[in-house]
Order: sequence, then structure tokens, then C-alpha cells
Amino acid sequence: MANVYDVAYDLEKALRNSEDFQALKNSYDEVNNNPQTKELFGKFRDIQVTLQQKQMSGQEVTQEEVEAAQQLFTEVQQNETISKLMAAEQRMSTIINDLNRVITKPLEELYGPMTQENEPQQ
Repeated sequence: MANVYDVAYDLEKALRNSEDFQALKNSYDEVNNNPQTKELFGKFRDIQVTLQQKQMSGQEVTQEEVEAAQQLFTEVQQNETISKLMAAEQRMSTIINDLNRVITKPLEELYGPMTQENEPQQ
């Protein structure tokens, strides 16, 4: 029987060597090698994190913050280098989600899908 940790490290190596990861890495490097693009991307990530933290902590996000985020998002979308990075990030996210479904399949088969209908009551 295979050691699951060995298989996990093999998966990590395969992921690292995949075309999708290499494209992500190249796009990330391209963003970071241009000071203006790097600054814009940094601002975008900062505002994303800030708004997400506010929402998670139950704080209200102001209309001004939403508008600033939307304006920055528009600016980011118009930057071809950042758009390319975001597309590569989305592809990697899809792969990670697919792998997660595969990895957790035995648990889902054992316990059934965890939906609000069949979650344990507390």
C-alpha cells in the first residue's frame, strides 16, 4: 500500500512541474518585474484582503470602499499583464478544487455529501 504522504509529495512535484503552474509562475514574475504593474497589483491585493477581512469580522463595507475597489478592479482588468496572471490564478484554483474533490472523495463516500440538510445538529 502506498504511503499517502509520498503520494502527496509526488502530487506536489507534478503540480509544480505542470504547464499551468509554470504559466502562473511566469505571469507572476512578469507582473513583479514591472514596477508600475507590481504596484497596481499590490494595491489590488491589499484592497481585496482589507474588504474580505472586514466582511469576515462583520464590519460593514462602505460605499466608498466598494467604489474604490470597483475602480481599481477596472484598472487591473485593463492591464494585460495582470489579467494574464489572474487567468492563470483561476486555472490553478480550478485544478486545486478538482484535486480537493478527488482527495476527499473517500470521505464523501463514507459520510455522504455535507450539505446543510444532513449536517450534524448541535
